[in-house]
Amino acid sequence: MPVPVPAAAGPFKTTLQSSSAFKKRIKRRISGRPQVFFAVCPPGLGGICEKELMRISQQAGEIFSDNYKINKIKVLPGGIEFTTRLKTACLANILMGSATRILMRLASFKADGFRRLEEQIKAIDWELYLPAQALPDIRVTTHKSRLYHSTAIADRIRPVVHDRLFLKNAPRHYDVTGSTAVPPQTLMVRGENDRFELSLDMSGTPLYKRGIKEKILKAPLRETLAFAILTRLNLSEKDMIADPMCGSGTFSLEGAMMQCALPPGTFRSFAFETWPGFEEKSIVHARNRLMDAAKADTAPLAFPPILTRDLDRTAIDHLKQTCARHRVFQRICPVCDDFFNMTPPSITDNQGVVVLNPPYGIRLDKKDNITTFYKEIGYKLTADFKGWRAGVVCPGKKEFHALNLGLSTMPLFHGGLNLYTAIGLIGR
Repeated sequence: MPVPVPAAAGPFKTTLQSSSAFKKRIKRRISGRPQVFFAVCPPGLGGICEKELMRISQQAGEIFSDNYKINKIKVLPGGIEFTTRLKTACLANILMGSATRILMRLASFKADGFRRLEEQIKAIDWELYLPAQALPDIRVTTHKSRLYHSTAIADRIRPVVHDRLFLKNAPRHYDVTGSTAVPPQTLMVRGENDRFELSLDMSGTPLYKRGIKEKILKAPLRETLAFAILTRLNLSEKDMIADPMCGSGTFSLEGAMMQCALPPGTFRSFAFETWPGFEEKSIVHARNRLMDAAKADTAPLAFPPILTRDLDRTAIDHLKQTCARHRVFQRICPVCDDFFNMTPPSITDNQGVVVLNPPYGIRLDKKDNITTFYKEIGYKLTADFKGWRAGVVCPGKKEFHALNLGLSTMPLFHGGLNLYTAIGLIGR
């Protein structure tokens, strides 16, 4: 299967950024030394995210060398901090299934006034991090700091960055108003107790946007949560997957990729691809290695079919269109039907995974009794899915208990709700 490399957005580097002296600065200051990164992950997924980074560290050592492994992995509020080389962090963006985005730390300093803030911003060599004339979107949050007005802080930072990236002696090779304009970049500024931390968003669009779906239904389950649930269920190559309330097909699509070891970021592009320190040849080599190890071409024959159902005809039609575009998804079998009419095939040795994200909130008809609905789901799973491993998303404890399946809970946070996912084996 060929590597699906996203289309180039244009020649971003100026004459200055293409010079040998500039490249040496990049290697000495950015790509050739370890940097600090932060993987933002949804609440409750810190442990899964940490294990992913450990696995990626091993893969980076095999693909590049041991010097490119990940070090100092530390679980912090909101995500995982880690230290590694830039190209390993680029690889992590391609490989991570549970993270929302990955940030590169630029600087950390004390500033109790605008003068001190501007001095610190001027000390950063912005041209080493960002493509020329790519003025970033500056997002500021503060807590218990003398500098607290987010708009005023951004207004002080913006002209300093502008002066470094819009150099008069660095002629443009592209039109920033045309189709080859530099893709958006985001600078995160966080202030707490007068200490400011600056980070660049490596990912661009959030990592849960895999670049697969063209049409999204209302209130879809995010891919990061589907990945986490399937990971907790220890999804294997031999498992048959049933996704009988599929909606946009997140569980089905994510499961298909996981079973054939296709990286979550295979079909998308990233903000870091325009950075001066981005080593394109190394990442293309890494992508090729990963694709060689994946079994995407043989997926329709090498793995069990994925049984996908939904009552929404539009959802099924959209999913069929998505599956037709990529060979790896052609074993997904979308059918417009009711879960309660479904009779699954028999399995052996618990080699079946059934995952449900039942409608609730804005997706549920106000006339429906949600607790009764979850009781019926529990009855159906007990009657027809004994021996299957199940993951059922519940909007609250009441619905979790209504299933009456004796499963464990996996707390998740999605769409402003604290969810309780029922996880475990449906008793025989």
